[in-house]
Amino acid sequence: MAVSENKLSDAVPAEQVTCFESGNEMAATAAAQINYHMMGYFPITPSTEVAQYLDQMKARGQHDIQLVAADGEHGSAGICYGAAMAGARVINATSSQGFLYMLEQLPTQSGTRFPMVLNLVTRAVSGPLDIRGDHSDLYYGLNTGWVILTASTPQAVYDMNIMALRIAEHSEVRLPVIVAYDGFFTSHQKRKVKYFKDNAIVQQFVGPNPNHAYANVSDPSRPVTIGAHMGGDDLLNNHYQLSEALEKAGEVYSEVAREYALLSGREYKVLDLYRMEDAEYALFLLNSAGETAKDTVDALRAKGIKAGLIRPNIIRPFPAEELRTALKNVKALLVGERADSYGAQGGNLTHEIRSALQIDPDNKTIILSRIFGLGGKDFYADDAAAFFQLAIDAAEQGSAEKPFDYYGYYPGEEKDALAPVIEPMHGNAYKTGLIQVTQNEETGLLKVKLPPLRQLTVKPHRLAPGHGACPGCGALSALELFFKGIEGDMVVLFQTGCAYVVTASYPYSSHKQTFVHNLFQNGAATLAGMVDAFYELKRRGEIQVSDDVTFVMVSGDGGMDIGMGATVGAALRNHKMIILEYDNEGYMNTGSQLSYSTPMGHMTSTSGVGTTQKGKKGHHKDTAQILAACNIPYVFTGVESNPQDLLQKAAKAQWYANNVGTAYGKILCACPLNWKTPDDQGNELVKAAVDSCFFPLYEIEQGITRITYNPEEKGKRIPAVDWLKRMGKTKHLVKDTELLQDFENEIERRWNRLKLRHENALL
Repeated sequence: MAVSENKLSDAVPAEQVTCFESGNEMAATAAAQINYHMMGYFPITPSTEVAQYLDQMKARGQHDIQLVAADGEHGSAGICYGAAMAGARVINATSSQGFLYMLEQLPTQSGTRFPMVLNLVTRAVSGPLDIRGDHSDLYYGLNTGWVILTASTPQAVYDMNIMALRIAEHSEVRLPVIVAYDGFFTSHQKRKVKYFKDNAIVQQFVGPNPNHAYANVSDPSRPVTIGAHMGGDDLLNNHYQLSEALEKAGEVYSEVAREYALLSGREYKVLDLYRMEDAEYALFLLNSAGETAKDTVDALRAKGIKAGLIRPNIIRPFPAEELRTALKNVKALLVGERADSYGAQGGNLTHEIRSALQIDPDNKTIILSRIFGLGGKDFYADDAAAFFQLAIDAAEQGSAEKPFDYYGYYPGEEKDALAPVIEPMHGNAYKTGLIQVTQNEETGLLKVKLPPLRQLTVKPHRLAPGHGACPGCGALSALELFFKGIEGDMVVLFQTGCAYVVTASYPYSSHKQTFVHNLFQNGAATLAGMVDAFYELKRRGEIQVSDDVTFVMVSGDGGMDIGMGATVGAALRNHKMIILEYDNEGYMNTGSQLSYSTPMGHMTSTSGVGTTQKGKKGHHKDTAQILAACNIPYVFTGVESNPQDLLQKAAKAQWYANNVGTAYGKILCACPLNWKTPDDQGNELVKAAVDSCFFPLYEIEQGITRITYNPEEKGKRIPAVDWLKRMGKTKHLVKDTELLQDFENEIERRWNRLKLRHENALL
């Protein structure tokens, strides 16, 4: 088995502890030992665990890092930039679309020269959505002005996180640094690693915080202007200085790596050259694929074939000179990349290698490019052997027959074309006439006449059987009940979240009618464009539709945090659509992180309970009131345990969406897995939330608030503790008298304000 990290035979490293951990765990361990000041973060698979582990450590009092849950990755990047401008040491972690969402902020930070460390846990970029690992996100970062280190193992993740801060804060660099490692391959797979036993060793290596010596916003006696508008000459000079600093970072990397090698016994040269001393055929691979290929190199060497491997530890600045030296005698090099630069006949690094060799007129190396492993497709030793064979064939022929290609794709055959297994349903299948909506001529308010619930069972389900939701999931059953109140055809857009993932996993779909997915932050804007285009096409006579289609956006799992801006924008424009939020009180799709809908004191994977914290700080966001403030025609709350109430509101929402403008609804849904409750108690739990007045049922129709179910009047109100004690995530809250009182006081405050609005139409 090939060795992953180089060892220094003559080094006497500091005392270290051997353990068995993943890359995410080691990123968190390094951050905790450094004891950063700030981490602004937002959960996204597979980087979420970094914040989770740090939260757990904080609950145990193992560090003092201030963990700030942002409203989205764009917000998290802003938090980090602001903290860096204050002179703090800052860390973050993200992946895929999250990295792209913060991308706008990244050149701003490098351009103004504020250091920090960002762990990029690489993952495929949509679309379509794939949560597994490739480098399509990383390649977007190549032109941001950030130093980029690449870590191939959990051990390298730990070591490079420590080295990264030293590089970032070096007086001749002063740039932010990315530590990139492969999602799931490195982030989640556990391997034997070592970390320093004494945190002081790490802190001595990174040194005291130097940021206070530079211009920052924390010293009123030294006023500064940061980010002033620049003209062409000044901007040219600014970017020249950034370019020089980034080139200097390459030298600093080598210095820091040598010093760290003496401390740790592990050396990370600019290029990891595996058996390249006399190699004639070589592969260039990033990160974990390079580790796999080392075994193939050994196997080929045993057959007398002079094979070698190049795996870079830093790609920004690009190690051009080192590559020219390493490839001086190589006949053919295959560059394998987990991302394509579409239309460029090769990935980004392929072209950079070719450019580097072009400067050396004596170099005759044949360069082949292969795109592989997209969306987390595994890369085995046999695949590395196939790559080597391509290089050998090219060397023997004197040229590459196909310099660029994808590797491992399957073009498909007509006989394998997908076909629906359920006959599409539309129109009259869902238009039963069982639900009647009328408008009062005097008040303009709506009245809904429902049939007995058993009659509505004749309406076909909107979702086919076979979805992958957890047992007892309240989201899918609540959505299906809501859809029973919708007459006729429907187009539904799901933002990313549990309800999307479990109903539409290629090549399967549970949706019987038109379904669209878009990302957390942009669902409402996407549906708004869809709705207005539909009505405009219909107005022009370009499409023939006898009845109006009801457009519905479904959000949940924190989507009303990161997607709040687009939602408010759509509401203010008053598009004809329904925005529906299933509220499961957290980011359940990524493993139960806190969201702004998480109630105060509730435990999540990023609001742990321990000696220094007691669950989430601050009360939950009242999304319904926020949307009501946008003056849309209809807002409501609902639960599955009150089916007639929810169905009436669904019918009203459809009427307003088809005739007036935006309707918004919030449905509380149980999540047994993350609420830590039995699978069969979801209906009772949401009923208890309603009866405790934590989740009151009401509607705001044309600005008039009406409580649709009052547990006090019916003599059914229960103390909040009777709801809380039934969930594992709130056991600590029940026992904490002061915290419980604060929780109950907030319920009472919101409930009393709602009753006043109910009693006075002007409020």
